Amino acid sequence: MDQLREQLRRLLAARALRRDAPEGTPRAAVALILAPGDACAEALFIERAQREGDPWSGHMALPGGRVDASDADWLAAAVRETREEIGVELHEHELVGELDDLRPVSAPARIVVRPFVFVLERRPRFTLNHEVAGVQWAALDELARSAGAVEVQHLGALRTMPSYFVGGRAVWGMTQRIVEPFLTLATSGALKRA
Repeated sequence: MDQLREQLRRLLAARALRRDAPEGTPRAAVALILAPGDACAEALFIERAQREGDPWSGHMALPGGRVDASDADWLAAAVRETREEIGVELHEHELVGELDDLRPVSAPARIVVRPFVFVLERRPRFTLNHEVAGVQWAALDELARSAGAVEVQHLGALRTMPSYFVGGRAVWGMTQRIVEPFLTLATSGALKRA
């Protein structure tokens, strides 16, 4: 995993990041966590618990949440939220880079999300809180091959959305938009040889 960590660190550092976080806009941070799998690196997804009033209730997602006043910065929020949601402590040496800021398509001014990418030496143990119904690992090559579309009820209508599939569940919306450019980078020829 050391080689993967260093290659990803170089590839992510070479990208020009898109930043879109005007002062006063609510902020959130998520962790895209990789660990060794049987054949290649795997990414961790959470299944959000069913909760009344939560627009992302039941969705496949990445651990994370809102940046609050106790957080020193976006990264601190990603680390704190990951610890709170799934009981995994992320460390600075595991961080390999950041991805572009994103906003929900349905409500562009509502929140800005910044993803952070971590590479762990091994799969961690989990302690799930009330916000998380389960976790699922997905091999990066299988995840890339699963790219397709899914019909979902969104903004009051049935819509066809780009998606990936993890454990038979669709990954769509903002999580799909975070994963897509990362997978393009992570499954590039240079990285696949690692």
